[in-house]
Amino acid sequence: MAVAVREFRPGDEAAFRDINLEWIERYFAVEQKDRDVLGDPQKYILDPGGAILIAEEDGAAAGAVSLIPIGDGAMELAKMGVSPAAQGKGVGRLLVASAIAKARAMGMSRVYIETNSVLGPALKLYREAGFRDLPVRQPSPYARADVQLELFL
Repeated sequence: MAVAVREFRPGDEAAFRDINLEWIERYFAVEQKDRDVLGDPQKYILDPGGAILIAEEDGAAAGAVSLIPIGDGAMELAKMGVSPAAQGKGVGRLLVASAIAKARAMGMSRVYIETNSVLGPALKLYREAGFRDLPVRQPSPYARADVQLELFL
């Protein structure tokens, strides 16, 4: 298995949407913010200065992650998912490491994550990568966000 992470390119919109809808629908309800971001990643992620990374396995999208600018030299690591067929192969770990490296390359000083406590494998990945719980909870546009983490770069 050869997995490579690359920048988002035109034509990746459906894979980005579908990979993320799969896990959101499996564990939660799709919220309006999800519909907005997944329906127009150019407008909500790329145009404001963010990035989307796609993990490919044998030429097919196996996972995705985005970095969304939130101000003050910070990016939100968001919309990270791995297709069911690629889970357990280290794709998530590769995406997290690639997103952190991308944020550093973009000159960011902090990466922020909102997630949910039921997503055990994702939480384990984030914590192993050095993310720590926020000392004070911030308002979130997502009803499901009950865990907030940050990593200073």
